[in-house]
Amino acid sequence: MNVKRSNARRLACLYGGLLCLGLSTPLLAEVPEFELVIRDHLFFPSLLEVPAGTKLRLMVDNQDETPEEFESYALNREKVIPGHSRTVIFIGPLKPGEYVFFGEFYPNTAQGKIVAK
Repeated sequence: MNVKRSNARRLACLYGGLLCLGLSTPLLAEVPEFELVIRDHLFFPSLLEVPAGTKLRLMVDNQDETPEEFESYALNREKVIPGHSRTVIFIGPLKPGEYVFFGEFYPNTAQGKIVAK
């Protein structure tokens, strides 16, 4: 038997066994998801607490008829969310602190903050 093929089989079996035991590599770990809703040109919740040091999936649900742009200089993110649609924005890992975001199209009302602890 070829030594390379034998080692590859052993690694595949070991990796498969680890997965069966519920152990996985960081690449397979689930990313925590948090939801923001845009309704009446406001973000709900306007204050979102998240764990520091973790990559996050932010699900943004725009329930308004009109589009809104999620904008954050602190998070270095901007994304237009059409009316009556949802989108995902990945952020982090974040250092502990506060990160302001706002709606570019309705900046006077659509405002919020993410606090990483």
